[in-house]
Amino acid sequence: QVQLVESGGGLVQPGGSLRLSCVASGIDFSTAELGWYRQAPGNQRKFLARIAPHGTTIYAESVKGRVTISRNNAENTVYLQMNSLVPEDTGVYYCYTNELRDYWGQGTQVTVSS
Repeated sequence: QVQLVESGGGLVQPGGSLRLSCVASGIDFSTAELGWYRQAPGNQRKFLARIAPHGTTIYAESVKGRVTISRNNAENTVYLQMNSLVPEDTGVYYCYTNELRDYWGQGTQVTVSS
């Protein structure tokens, strides 16, 4: 059974940073492509970043330069480091992978507010 469990969200002031984590189980993590998405209130889930098994990364233009996705295959964990946060970054952040079908975590709430 595939499980993705996100953590690391919270309330942060504008300009601050957060690192989100997603621990995966039930998949061959070392060969999995993983991604992060954000769903802002009243909006559709949007792609943020993706990391290939060998480490190649792709970012949405809206977050490029502020966000870094990384992975630790030994710990079955993918990270999203977010810097220079702005209120528009507020939303629920989801970890994603695909192994014959799409899998999503339960999400972690990030609120950027003063």
